[in-house]
Amino acid sequence: MRLPLAFRAAILASATLLPFSAIAQAEPHEPQSNSPAEVAQQLPAELVDAIARDLKLTPQQYIERAEAAQRLAGYAQTLREGSPATYAGSWMGVDGVPVVAVTTTAEAQRVARDGYATHLAAVSAKDLEGSLAEVNKWILGLPKDVSSQINSSSIDVLENRVVIDVVNSPIGRALNLPTLLAGLKVVLSPGGQPPVDPHAQGGDTYITTPRPIARDIDPGEIGVCSFGFNAVDAAGAPYNLSAGHCDPSQENAKVPSGAPVYLPDFADVTRSTQIGAFRHSAMGEAAGGLDYSVIKLNEAGTAAGLDKPTVRGANGTTVTVTGTARPVIGAPICKSGQTSTFTCGMVLADSVDAPLHMADGSTRLVRGFAGSTCTLGGDSGGAILTGTRALGITSGSNSGGAPNCTEANLVLAPEGGTASIGIPIEKIVNHANATLGLDLQVRAGNARP
Repeated sequence: MRLPLAFRAAILASATLLPFSAIAQAEPHEPQSNSPAEVAQQLPAELVDAIARDLKLTPQQYIERAEAAQRLAGYAQTLREGSPATYAGSWMGVDGVPVVAVTTTAEAQRVARDGYATHLAAVSAKDLEGSLAEVNKWILGLPKDVSSQINSSSIDVLENRVVIDVVNSPIGRALNLPTLLAGLKVVLSPGGQPPVDPHAQGGDTYITTPRPIARDIDPGEIGVCSFGFNAVDAAGAPYNLSAGHCDPSQENAKVPSGAPVYLPDFADVTRSTQIGAFRHSAMGEAAGGLDYSVIKLNEAGTAAGLDKPTVRGANGTTVTVTGTARPVIGAPICKSGQTSTFTCGMVLADSVDAPLHMADGSTRLVRGFAGSTCTLGGDSGGAILTGTRALGITSGSNSGGAPNCTEANLVLAPEGGTASIGIPIEKIVNHANATLGLDLQVRAGNARP
């Protein structure tokens, strides 16, 4: 199961979509207790290889840039709250330098005094968001055969304008809307497989069905997704946070809530171990544009290892989650999924909208951040990290139907390479807690093993 999203790497950057009051978040949780050099030294060798291969960075540079992006996020949030008429977005440059865009010279001088590179823009992020909201209303009001030709809409911070990505089809061309091409980003699949921890972790496979698995079950009823981040509520009960569209009840209104979730037995799927069930899932405008699910784990789930702050790293290694983070344009990221395993890239846009067409004929608008990581079918729900912090949950990509990342990058290179949409983890937690009253928190541990 995955979000069937036709999304190209056409968006270079974007600002947030909603008014600040609607998306205000706390500072990133659990700051790093160790220095970047100390954290970098504890990264598994295979993860270091993935960072060098996909990002061309040293481990210390990877950690330093991830942490610098979070400091930028906090600064930009304060600036936007205090100066909404002049704030125009922020991002990490390709050289790792944090940049803040503003609309006046006076504001640029103030930002520069605070130690940030500046960029002058003509339109504030707030005004661009208003324009984008009108565009999205127009898209959702189109007939389905027309709206299906619109891949995504976003705000390009670097160009300071709204961008609509349209399918290169007769209908798409008839709309006469602008599209952009991003720079080429090649991501290769991980190589050989060393010994791995057999316990289940974020990024590993789970399957789900509308009803309990039995010998007569139709294979078409079995959905495949990836575990996201492990979480715990105020009472100590264990959960896993994954993608909303992985819940069968989201695909079919006739399916009751609480569908079972299993660790698959690949030799005989009917012997798969149930490790919990969907406690809640939410998608689209009713969920603030999010796409997430809350899986309540049972004793078999905790025994399988889903009560630990861990994510499956490169070549099957383990990464300990040390806190949460917010998406910042240009920040380095790595994602873990059951199909494409561990791939790295960067945040292309901190907010992008895409229409999701459901099996019942309805259309839901999904809102998340865009990344350049390769993501394949079955990776939905998997964990996205920046540094060793939890950043988001994989929702969909433009390469879901590809057999592997190598072919995906070759085919998509003319269109800017692979791109995926992630749902910010802090927004997921905030929405889930407001809805369920569980006081969920992402499990986090010390950066040291």
